[in-house]
Amino acid sequence: MPSLATSTPQQLQSLNMNGEDKTRKKTRTCILTSRLHCKSSQKAVSNGLRPEELIQWSQSLERLLASKYGTVVFKTFLKSEFSDENIEFWLVCEDYKKIKSSFRMSSKAMKIYKRYVQAEAPREINIDHKTRDLIRRNVKTPSTVCFDEAQRIVYGLMERDSYPRFIRSDVYKTLLHST
Repeated sequence: MPSLATSTPQQLQSLNMNGEDKTRKKTRTCILTSRLHCKSSQKAVSNGLRPEELIQWSQSLERLLASKYGTVVFKTFLKSEFSDENIEFWLVCEDYKKIKSSFRMSSKAMKIYKRYVQAEAPREINIDHKTRDLIRRNVKTPSTVCFDEAQRIVYGLMERDSYPRFIRSDVYKTLLHST
């Protein structure tokens, strides 16, 4: 089995985050725990993931996202729930803020807008109409802060909804117990 961080959404769904009956869930969790303990925990430890770091993930979304491995695991978890557009948008915005070239910034701003912000975008994020309009105006003269309001909203959604589900998930619990 591949490590948890490189698992496909289909493999993570076998963790039974979709409400199957308790017997199947318990069986799958036991199998996953055994496999993670034997394989991925060795990789995680050899890659520098310490149990203390895993525990810190439960303290805040900020600490989870500050961890390279935590970001990957959280993103994979969200993919398994078909809700990874928020973390994807947030990460793209973090990279966008590092752009120095005004030409590149303009091009990237439009790509972000078309992929995540505009109505019926392929990876549309859940933001209000007022914020959507603000960003539409902002990308005409892009700056490092033109997506800040949407990023703040998306972060809040993840913090209140996705992050608590992740901390309660079999994915996190299994990884925590395997190190």
